[in-house]
Amino acid sequence: MNILLLQLKRIGDLILTIPAMVALRQDFPVARITLVVSNECADLLPAISSADRILVAQRNLSDIAIVVALARERFDYCIDFTRNDRSAFLAFLSRARKRIVSHRVRDQSKIRARIYNHFVDNRMRDMHTVDYNLALLEPLCGSNASRVVHLELPEVALEKANKLRRDLKIGARFIIFHPGSARIEKFWDPARWAEVINHAGQNNDVDLVLTSGPSRLEQAHVTEIKTKTRPRVVDLSGRTDLLTLAALIAQARLLVTVDSAPMHLATGVQTPQVVLFGPTNPFHWRPRESPALVLQGESRTPLMEFSPVRARLPMSQISTEAVIDAMNSLLSPQAATQTS
Repeated sequence: MNILLLQLKRIGDLILTIPAMVALRQDFPVARITLVVSNECADLLPAISSADRILVAQRNLSDIAIVVALARERFDYCIDFTRNDRSAFLAFLSRARKRIVSHRVRDQSKIRARIYNHFVDNRMRDMHTVDYNLALLEPLCGSNASRVVHLELPEVALEKANKLRRDLKIGARFIIFHPGSARIEKFWDPARWAEVINHAGQNNDVDLVLTSGPSRLEQAHVTEIKTKTRPRVVDLSGRTDLLTLAALIAQARLLVTVDSAPMHLATGVQTPQVVLFGPTNPFHWRPRESPALVLQGESRTPLMEFSPVRARLPMSQISTEAVIDAMNSLLSPQAATQTS
């Protein structure tokens, strides 16, 4: 059997597709699975082992090689997790006997819908993203697949993380704070971040680490936070590749972050985390199979119930006290025992 998977979205989307890929591999151990991803996800690929071949779409002339590769090969199944014009074009090229997508495509584009011949009755807005991706497998697999997200970090990433820790004197117990995101509306107030970091430095025998992406926006955000912090903070912002960051998160006692790629990395390596949500709905994206406390809005306590319909809330509604309480809860001796 020859299976083509199309996931052309961002890092978090690809990570949340892993359970679907694992389910396919378990049900079809000898199938040849080809995965096409966007170039934004290229650094993550060494941690994904369920595909036999991975093609990276660059959005330039080099993608001709992908077009040729897919057009030459006859696929039995094509599963489109992306649902946009680029993925529809690749599904068309695959000439797969069964081309599978969500039924929502029929509502979005009559022309695009003609490319597919099997529509799964699911809507992303009604489901967690992992469940949505697994639902697209229903024409092939059963419904008992594991929802666990697991990243297989390569040894080289772990070695890089260990070297960084040795060079920068980061001890065995450390907390990572990742305040950045590609979307500025997910930023939390720098003074509040500093207050949380200061509290962690005063009340816990841990080292403190700041991380972020390389963008100027995130770097400026981290710089402003650092001007307000008092304890020693190791600044790794923009200094790690994606898998080295994942390895550091895997070794950390706790991650405190906004809804961003590191949240999904922590989910994939089972690291406890406090996650701040604002404009996005945690119903669709929250960690479910790893220790995590989700904060959104004015509630002083973490969310316990999640709904597919939830208002977009400003990050400013999340209080410093709520983050500190959640952090203390996951750093407690009882929590450490449960997650060890």
